Amino acid sequence: MSIQPDNDGLFARLRRGFAVLGFLYLGAVILLAVPWVQSHIVYMNALKLPWNAHFDAPERHGLAPGKTANIKIQTADNHTLGAWFILSDTIYHDLSFPPPPSAAELHISEAVAQRPTVLFFHGNAATRAISMRVRLYSGFTSRLDANVLAIDYRGFGDSPGTPTEDGLSLDARAAWDWLIAQGASPQDILIVGHSLGTAVASGLSVGLSEDGVKFRGTVLMSPFSSLYTLIDTYNIFGVFPVMLPINMIPRAAGIYKSFLIHKFDTLSAISKLKVPILILHAEDDWDVSHTHSDALFDALLEPYLPPVYSPSTSQESWSTQQWSEYHAQLVTRREIRESLLTRTVIPNFGLMDQFDGFGERITLLKTSTGSHNEVCTLEGVQEVIRATFFTPENLH
Repeated sequence: MSIQPDNDGLFARLRRGFAVLGFLYLGAVILLAVPWVQSHIVYMNALKLPWNAHFDAPERHGLAPGKTANIKIQTADNHTLGAWFILSDTIYHDLSFPPPPSAAELHISEAVAQRPTVLFFHGNAATRAISMRVRLYSGFTSRLDANVLAIDYRGFGDSPGTPTEDGLSLDARAAWDWLIAQGASPQDILIVGHSLGTAVASGLSVGLSEDGVKFRGTVLMSPFSSLYTLIDTYNIFGVFPVMLPINMIPRAAGIYKSFLIHKFDTLSAISKLKVPILILHAEDDWDVSHTHSDALFDALLEPYLPPVYSPSTSQESWSTQQWSEYHAQLVTRREIRESLLTRTVIPNFGLMDQFDGFGERITLLKTSTGSHNEVCTLEGVQEVIRATFFTPENLH
């Protein structure tokens, strides 16, 4: 007697499994609408990696002896931020080895006067002491020969407080003001942000541009255009669109996003920047799609392209002539766009598009590898930063 497969039992187990996944998804969606939970997901500042970090001993996290000063920065609303100031290699190599632990702090004024400084804003989670960020500082101080100021926002690392969108803006301005107070020239400061830090870097850069401050430029590493768009495009493990079930319900996505208390809307503000800008992204970024960088670059290019006008009636009622005119506008727009861009293919590395906007060079770098976090540490990426902002004609 043959044994028949129990298809009914299998289907029942599958239904139960999908039902459990559905309830888990619904629970997660509901929780994300709660402001307290939402903030913890956005910032993830409770993950103070590495655990038991030795902020007063940067050497224990891989930085050279006496190269880094552990400092405190006061914000306008009386928060105290933990930060590291790391000497450029040129300044550090002029010191006798091994230098005393206080060497970096004693040479801050000399360092900012003689070498450019990278003002770095990190992404969510972890602290300024995590190994990936330390490798980035080392690349900046050696390959760029620049000083680095890296802060932990309020609520991160050893900085007390609770992070908010406005609070992070105040933290960024406090870091800038601290550098100026040490004697740094604005033209010698390059503002760099990664992931969440790109929204912070953009906000500071826009504010300085609106104040008429001329600084070296802005670098956005693995940026997102806005938090709303990030939610729309976020894929779990790079495969499952997190908003797909909600988008299947009419108007549900718009209602759900109305509960978001954070915006971090870089897209609406980036066109106000009047400094050289480098946007860079890895095409294999699972966390934030590289299309966000495309959107930011397109927003900077948009003022130089002709608008496309279409008839006010629905497309179904357009005449042959109207379709022809509409298509001609698209062709003209594409041709002008191509004429404005200079495209450089970097073999085995990536693709770079550039144009001159407001008299400043705007660059989009798309690397073939690097993922979300490691793209910052690629030597090729740091070479593009060096060539864009640290060539002899950019140094005083």
